Amino acid sequence: MELTSKQRAYLGGRASTLDPIFQIGKASLTPEIIQALDEALEKRELIKISVLKNCADDPREIAQVIAERTHSAVVKVIGKKIILFRQAKKNSKFELPA
Repeated sequence: MELTSKQRAYLGGRASTLDPIFQIGKASLTPEIIQALDEALEKRELIKISVLKNCADDPREIAQVIAERTHSAVVKVIGKKIILFRQAKKNSKFELPA
């Protein structure tokens, strides 16, 4: 899924008020975390993830791996915060700009 810069800006603005719902720590990405992220994306569509200081992996690399495995799009990676988006199959809450 690819987003345009206008869509990315729109989603980034909507995500600015969100609190991170997941934290990725020393264990980095486990199958359980990927599955939980996939379920959260289906329900919420737009999620924010926090990468803790004790995680040795780069947040940008983590974001790419999560996006590939959950079929979502990376909206932004700011410091140790990751914002992901995946449009719900039914009843989408987000009307993306063209």
